[in-house]
Parts: sequence; structure tokens; C-alpha cells
Amino acid sequence: MPDDPEGPDVPDGPDVDSLCFSVGAAYEGDPADIGEARALARAFLRRAQDEHGIPVSARAREVLPLVVSELITNACKYAPGPQFLELSTDGVGLQVALWDSSPALPLPRAADADRIGQHGLEIVMALCEGYEVHQQPLGKRTRVRLALVDAPALHLESVKPVEPEGPSVKEP
Repeated sequence: MPDDPEGPDVPDGPDVDSLCFSVGAAYEGDPADIGEARALARAFLRRAQDEHGIPVSARAREVLPLVVSELITNACKYAPGPQFLELSTDGVGLQVALWDSSPALPLPRAADADRIGQHGLEIVMALCEGYEVHQQPLGKRTRVRLALVDAPALHLESVKPVEPEGPSVKEP
């Protein structure tokens, strides 16, 4: 079969480019920005689903605004000054990037149920598939990855025990 100069046929379905999009917003570091950033996260997921036909799980609708809220809250508290938030998707996952003005890298703390406050980074790391933070020439950039859809649930009632292979050992 001769090579097609136009390239291989692509099956019908959503255009990959239509699944990739992002939004960004600049903030001043004011506590009121926290609510605005949560609203941006909710609107971003609605747009992903309504305009781009991207499936969005109930968990993603709950987790993304919480993660964004924690990141912005930490930036307001520890990095006074401007911030830039970017939310993006490739149709499979969500990426959150937050630049803030402080070059100080956050340090994860050991879990401590008795500690009052300072659980934001712990929460973010527990909810996200990936977390990284890098110093920039001015400040730092924090990036996290989240799933758009839930992993298939494992129903334990449908799991059958595996019979051992080979001879078995019996207790006397």
C-alpha cells in the first residue's frame, strides 16, 4: 500500500487540538483572590465539559477548586505580591501552575493530626498525581497534575481468590 502524502487516516472523534486549552489569571496577593481563583477553576472545568466535550469526574470538580484554593492561600500567606495562575488540560489530565514572588521553596511537613493549620501542602500532595516546585529568576513556579476522570473502581466482591500453583504444603 503506497504511503499517503497527507499522512495516515485519523479516526473520527474529538480533534486533539480542541481538547488542549488553558486559562490564566493574574492576582495581586489579596485574600479575596482565593475565592476568585476557585471560581476560575470551576468555570474552567465547566468549559472543558460543555465547550470541549471533555469528561470531568465529580472528584475533579471537587478537588481542583480545593487544590487551587490551597496553592493561592499559601502564596498569599508566604509570598506577598503578584501571582499568576494557569489552568490547562490535554483532555486527559489537568495541570495547575502558580507563579509567585517568593523564591523560598515550601517544605512538606510530616503528617500531624494534632497540628492546627499548615496542612495545605500536605493536602495538595495527597490529592494530586504530581507535584513539583522550581525556583525562577524572580520567585518560584509550583506545578501540580490531577486526573480529569476517576480510575476504574475495584469492586472487591468481584475479585476471586487465586488458587496456588503447584503442590501445596499442608500443616501437620
